[in-house]
Amino acid sequence: MKADCLPVVNASDQPHAHHKAGTKARVLLTSVFGPYGRDDQYGSRRLNPMELYHNQVTRTQGAFSLRMFHRSWGLMLIQANIAAPCTLLDFPTLDRFVAELQTRQYDIIGISSIIPNQNKVKKMCELIRQYQPEAEIIVGGHIANIPDLAQKIDADHVVRGEGVRWFRRYLGEDENQPLRHPMISSGIGTRILGVDVSVSEKPGDVAATIIPSVGCPLGCNFCSTSAMFGGKGKWVDFYRTGDELFDVMCQVEREMGVRSFFIMDENFLFHRRRALRLLELMEANEKSWSLDVFSSANVLRSYSIEQLIRLGISWVWMGIEGRDSQYAKLAGADTFELVKHLQSHGIRVLGSTIIALENHTPENIDEAIEHAVRHDTDFHQFMLYTPVPGTPLHKELSEKGLMKNESEFDPSDIHGQAILNYRHPALSDEQTAVIMPRAFNRDFEVNGPSVVRIVRTTLAGWKRHKNHADPCVRGRYAWEARELGTTFSALVAAAKLYYRRRPVMHAKMSALLRELHAEFGWKSRLWSLVGGRWLLGRIRKEEKRLSSGFSHEPPTFYERNEAVADRPELPLCRSTEPPAARPSPVSPVVVADESRETELVGV
Repeated sequence: MKADCLPVVNASDQPHAHHKAGTKARVLLTSVFGPYGRDDQYGSRRLNPMELYHNQVTRTQGAFSLRMFHRSWGLMLIQANIAAPCTLLDFPTLDRFVAELQTRQYDIIGISSIIPNQNKVKKMCELIRQYQPEAEIIVGGHIANIPDLAQKIDADHVVRGEGVRWFRRYLGEDENQPLRHPMISSGIGTRILGVDVSVSEKPGDVAATIIPSVGCPLGCNFCSTSAMFGGKGKWVDFYRTGDELFDVMCQVEREMGVRSFFIMDENFLFHRRRALRLLELMEANEKSWSLDVFSSANVLRSYSIEQLIRLGISWVWMGIEGRDSQYAKLAGADTFELVKHLQSHGIRVLGSTIIALENHTPENIDEAIEHAVRHDTDFHQFMLYTPVPGTPLHKELSEKGLMKNESEFDPSDIHGQAILNYRHPALSDEQTAVIMPRAFNRDFEVNGPSVVRIVRTTLAGWKRHKNHADPCVRGRYAWEARELGTTFSALVAAAKLYYRRRPVMHAKMSALLRELHAEFGWKSRLWSLVGGRWLLGRIRKEEKRLSSGFSHEPPTFYERNEAVADRPELPLCRSTEPPAARPSPVSPVVVADESRETELVGV
């Protein structure tokens, strides 16, 4: 189908397209091609690597930066939930993608992408038309929010929103059948302090990812994820009840050997009834699980600290946004006190701050940065206030005539770390490009390496709750503290040596190391003595690698589902069985009124 008649549909829209081959159609799902952390003609940017932490959180922390990749979880979810033979090509190079088109025939090729990678999607569509002109091309992900994407790429379908239901209908399947959750390792290729941690990882070392819902009911005006799944008051539940969620987590625990879970849900604790039922089941079945979650400040405050501890909340990604921000999720919240309180119980906090809000000026921007830095969160994300297509903010600024024309910027540069796609009342692109690294540098300079902050908070939790009355709580804190006396002691010792010429930071590292020695005795002292110097050497080598232009790139993954019978040599994607507890249909949820929202939030 030509681009000028390309349909852009929401996943729940009717009527719906159907492929003539149905469940016999051969499907290829793919992410965009690499490399991802280098400047090139297709839109890759050194400032926008395929690494969440190094891209947006630990960007200027050098050898101390947490380096890791995350698989294309949406594609993995679709692959595990369609009956058609489906192959997944994740993180291919351009040559590898072309080779796949030249050697394997497909009826459907699906591409997932974010907005800055639209030039790569355009190139991939051209290559598909060249090598497999009969294949239907489907494009999804955040790129689908671009309103005029039809004029930019040559595809057959652009799908906004949740992809499992859309693909099932497209293939003639029952769209509401229960979901099979793929077995997902939350992070791959982890590298820190110049050490390739992934080489020594054992089963259970890395959290499994669980996706209970997609979309966010709070619907902040800048949030592209909320907009993608319907906007304020709407989301899609995969597991609506605590019973379903517990069943799936137990299956993943058994299959992957994990006891920690990264809960990929924009505001997991917002769904209070589901969360508290999960807590009941965890306690009844003596589960010492650790949960890493996203949550807004006011939703966090609606739970007691004892509930959070018993639920296993060990890491929280929380929006701080900015001083005097007007977002309801922060109304009345003392974020400084909340962060300090959570950390005192061993709950690591990743704070998120927006730069270039409407009220930011060259005169007050440093004050806004200091406001963020004073929180002393374990990690801190800084992102530019960016009106992404499809969001209420983009609509508002478009109506005011404040959005720039695309001739004024390259879409590949609108990734939230350098320039703006609209006319800010006080800040220029040249200023924001300087302000962003200044924010990261200030946080690093004042609060030190994030990996050391993690040690500090983990130690605080261990000391406070190692004798907790609940054996499950004690067990979780013991598991989380398992490396404090060994690897983490060596890490802090290396940081102490690294900062020997910076008195304030050196004193901070020394104080933390003394705490570790006092708590773990000779073991901590030995590891810090031997391991600290070894790690310092690795840090120095990593700094040289980075200064020479080293780009950390993910490996390529090539996998099949069970319906691919002619490729037994390929790794088989693994997934759970549908939950035994009354499975919910995979369908959108809409908050109809304030009473429903109150019931969910519990405030």
